[in-house]
Amino acid sequence: MLELITAPVAHVVALRVSGRLDVRELQTAIDAIEAAKRAHPRISLYSEIDALRWVSASALLRDLGYGLTQLGQLSHFHRAAAVTDQRWLRPIVAAENQLFRPLEVRLFANARKAEAMAWACELPRIDADMGDQRRAG
Repeated sequence: MLELITAPVAHVVALRVSGRLDVRELQTAIDAIEAAKRAHPRISLYSEIDALRWVSASALLRDLGYGLTQLGQLSHFHRAAAVTDQRWLRPIVAAENQLFRPLEVRLFANARKAEAMAWACELPRIDADMGDQRRAG
């Protein structure tokens, strides 16, 4: 199951994943990411991964395909926080952090959810200044 959760700032797409993930649910996340990219010059991702047990083959292929389409658009992404105590995700997050520059990816333990969200909400100073100028204009 995938559910969108509310983040304290609009440029963060936040979600919670648990149990089984199918392609329809994954598409919901992709749609939210694309909407955020249209509304903000840089976005961040926050994911709580709790007891994820199964990803359908069609969801896995859709995720891979979407990820490949984003390689030329990585400048839209700032940070991705993954919150989980599942150890098997550590090497995946480490690989993503190396492969998808300039996107910065970090893994946080469940006990550090608030820290993870705060980290995802931060924008580079130049982006934050641009947001202030838009609001003032």
